[in-house]
Amino acid sequence: MKNILIISESIDIDDSSGSKVNVALILNLAALGYDVKVLHYSRKDIKLDGVTCVSIPEIKFSINYLLSRFQRVFQRVTKKNVSKFLERNFGHSFTFFNDAKSISKSIDKHYSNQDLIITLSKGASFRPHYAMLSLPILHSKWMAYVHDPYPFHYYPRPYNWVEFGYQFKEDFFREVSEKANYSAFPSVMLKDWMGSYYFNFNKTGVIIPHQNLSFNKPQEVDIPDYFDIEKFNLLHAGNLMSKRDPRGLVDGFNKFLENNKGAELSAQLLLIGGADYHKEYLNSVIGHQIYWSGKNVEYREVEMLQKMVSVNIILEAKSEISPFLPGKFPNCILANKPILLLGPHYSETKRLLGDDYAYIAEIDDVDLICSQITKLYINWKLDKNASLNRPDLQYYVGLAFLKNTIDNLI
Repeated sequence: MKNILIISESIDIDDSSGSKVNVALILNLAALGYDVKVLHYSRKDIKLDGVTCVSIPEIKFSINYLLSRFQRVFQRVTKKNVSKFLERNFGHSFTFFNDAKSISKSIDKHYSNQDLIITLSKGASFRPHYAMLSLPILHSKWMAYVHDPYPFHYYPRPYNWVEFGYQFKEDFFREVSEKANYSAFPSVMLKDWMGSYYFNFNKTGVIIPHQNLSFNKPQEVDIPDYFDIEKFNLLHAGNLMSKRDPRGLVDGFNKFLENNKGAELSAQLLLIGGADYHKEYLNSVIGHQIYWSGKNVEYREVEMLQKMVSVNIILEAKSEISPFLPGKFPNCILANKPILLLGPHYSETKRLLGDDYAYIAEIDDVDLICSQITKLYINWKLDKNASLNRPDLQYYVGLAFLKNTIDNLI
C-alpha cells in the first residue's frame, strides 16, 4: 500500500465541476487501495468513504487576514473596488495570500512521510499550488495537477481576458513548473499547450484524465417531472458559460423538429445547469420540446439522467482549438450513451472519440447539427438502447489506467 496526501481546494461536489473531478480522483485512488489522506479548504466538515479527510482551518490572526477584512469593509463603505489595484501590484489578493498560508501551515502539520503529494485546485485559483511552493522539503514528492490553462491569458481564443497582475501569475506558475517533481494534466492537448509556455511541464508531465465520480453508497434519486424516459432525450449537463453559446444547438434541434414529422411529440432537449449569460435567450426558447433547469442541479440527479437519456451532449466554445477535457467526459463515457460533440476541429474530446466518430459538428453549424440529431433519432427509433460501446475509452477513464500511471511514479 502506498500513502498519498492530497491537498484540495474543495471537496464539496455541489460547488463546482472542479470539485466534482477532485472528489472523483480522490475516491478512485482510495478504491485502488492507496492510503489516501485529504486536506481540504472547503470550509465545512465533509466525509468521503475510505478517505481520511481533514478540513483546513483559516488563519485569523495574521496581517493578510486583517488586511483582507479591512479591504472588504473599505469597499462596502466607499463603494470602491480596490481589487484591481492590489492585484496589479501584488499579483493576488490578501485573501489569496492568507488562504495559501493557511493551507501550507496545515500541510506542514499533517504531512507524515507520504509517498506522493498531489495538489488539486478549481477555477483559476491554484491556492494549494502556491502553498506548496513554501515547503521545498516536500517538492521531490509533489505532483502539481493542472486542470486548466493558467494564467487566464494563456487560454485559447475566443477567451482573451488579461488579468491584473498577470506577470506575477506567470512567475508563480513558472515556479510551480520548475519546483514540482511531477505534473499532471487531464488531457494530452492541455499538457502540450501548457508545455509551450512552461517548458519543464514537457519533462515532468503525465496524463491523469478526469475520473468518473461514483459512490460506495448510492442514494435513490427520484426521476424529475421534466424527464420522460419514453422520449428521445438529448441532454446537455453543465454550466453554459459565456463562450458556450447554445444557439446553434437550439436552432439545429428546432430544424430537426421541423424536418421530422412526429418528432415534436417524441423528442426533447434538456439543458441542465446554470447559464446566466444566456438566461434571457433560453427563457425565450423553452417550451414543450426544450427544457432548461435555470440553475445548477444536484450532481446525483445529473448522473442518473446521463445514464437514462438517449444522447449526451458535449458543447465547447467556438474556437480553433479546445485543449480541455470536460469534467463530464468520463461520466458520459461510462453512461455508455451516444455522444453528440459540438466543438472545434482540434479538440481533446474529438481526439479521444476519433476522427471517424460519426456525431461531431461545429457549435454554430446549424445544418450539420440538425443532420447529426436526425441520424441519432433514426438510430434511436431502430434501437432504443443504442450505446456508445467504447471499451477503449472506458479503460482510459477507468481505474486500471489511473493505477498504472500512479504506480509508475511511486
